[in-house]
Amino acid sequence: MYQPPDHTTQHWQVTKPAARGRRGMVASQSRAAAEAGIAILEAGGNAADAAVGMAFALASTEPWNSGLGGIGFAQVAAPGGPAETFDFGPVSPAGLDAKDFPTTGRMKQDLFAWPEVEGDRNIHGPMSFCIPSSVAGYALLHQRRGRLPVAEVLAPAVALAKRGLAQDWFTTLKIANAASTLKLYPESARIYLPNGLPPVAPYQGKPGFFRQGNLPATLERLQQAGFRDFYEGEVAAAIAADVREAGGILSAADLAGCQARVLPAVSVPWRGRTLHLSNGLTAAPTFRRVMALMEGADWSGQAPGTAWHLAFAKAMQEAYAERLAGLGDAEPKGADSCTTHLNVVDADGMMVSMTTTLLSSMGSRVVLPRSGVLMNNGVMWFDPRPGSANAIGPRKRPLTNMSPVIVADAAGRPEMALGASGGRRILAAVFQMLSLVSGFGMDPQAAAHFPRLDVSGPEGATADRTLPQATLDGLAAMGPLELVEHAVLPVNFACPNLILVQPGGERIGVTDVMSPWSAALAQP
Repeated sequence: MYQPPDHTTQHWQVTKPAARGRRGMVASQSRAAAEAGIAILEAGGNAADAAVGMAFALASTEPWNSGLGGIGFAQVAAPGGPAETFDFGPVSPAGLDAKDFPTTGRMKQDLFAWPEVEGDRNIHGPMSFCIPSSVAGYALLHQRRGRLPVAEVLAPAVALAKRGLAQDWFTTLKIANAASTLKLYPESARIYLPNGLPPVAPYQGKPGFFRQGNLPATLERLQQAGFRDFYEGEVAAAIAADVREAGGILSAADLAGCQARVLPAVSVPWRGRTLHLSNGLTAAPTFRRVMALMEGADWSGQAPGTAWHLAFAKAMQEAYAERLAGLGDAEPKGADSCTTHLNVVDADGMMVSMTTTLLSSMGSRVVLPRSGVLMNNGVMWFDPRPGSANAIGPRKRPLTNMSPVIVADAAGRPEMALGASGGRRILAAVFQMLSLVSGFGMDPQAAAHFPRLDVSGPEGATADRTLPQATLDGLAAMGPLELVEHAVLPVNFACPNLILVQPGGERIGVTDVMSPWSAALAQP
């Protein structure tokens, strides 16, 4: 009797070109933001200026992943200087109280590993906002490491916001994915669901663009008044008023008190190099544990074999068991996370590796009408159960999965910037890309096309169906194994990107193969 085979989405071969050059280079999940970064480098900016300008550009070119209402972490290193972590991670509002998030008595059945909250108010809507610290982080990075005036750094972002968001098939897909909750909030629905439906591209011709409310005006205000206006000026007043009217708990005092911080990077030796991992509540402790467990793995050959993959799966399972038991669940396995990662290296060798997020795709799904800011839903990071490692409470920092990394060579010079988006899938992707390029010596373009596996829990694995059969058989013998495609959607693997500086000075950059908008670009 005929048994239908598993459905496969991709009956094609997709490739992503690497960028190669000897001056500055940028990598982003949005080519438009990457072009903004190159423009800033061409205007005389350095890697910090370009990273900040790209991050602001992403608010209008990739709004489901990051923006002014988000949070993040960045790693920065320059030749001859210390590596630093810029921590602008999530902090809960002073008024956050667990009693405002009563549970239903049911466990969440789709995305979450903890009790369901009435009305999902921790997942979307005005009660789900953590303090939006991204702008504070970008401002501190610009203040300490940048050299161009604020107005010049923000000029590409303002221009892109005035142009609007590309109305192509990928935009339709991303908005449709969040439409069921976007429709609950008037300004979000007005912008993203015209006539009650996601915007669609024309059947022929160019897709065109659409504006994202008052976001262009807010970016222009920051360009003129400076970054702190977001927390203490006209923009802050607009945000506070909208949150108050919507019934949220984020206050003007929360905004005024928002400050990013600089911490020394967590520097760890690895196979003749030094990894500068992110400080703060990130994936770094688990990353270090995987490094230790993989010391005895089979690193021979020009690519990882079955033995290496099995050792990696076992190491990830053990590290995640320890993470979940001792540190708390940073993000539900399989959650609809939205994050972006960008890398920059300038002609002088300064590197920036930055990961920012709204947490869920489209964050809280709430666009604040006066400012056009799409807010995060960071309260979802906190467990509704009292007494847990990530329990809901005021002025708390939850554990996150972000993992921006800078690699230094044996002489201490920054050699590679890398990171990924993808929630709990980030760590596996970053470690595999690091291993392929630095551990096995693979060309970054080849590494980007090499099939990966994901292990983001204490048991089981998800593997690219194109991995060798011996590897798949070995993984299946270890426990539950899901064979999947690396596709645009479902997003089965994280989306990594990296820039490598080779010993002769050539720079090579590459982004995730299946991210349709992503690109690495070299300065001419």
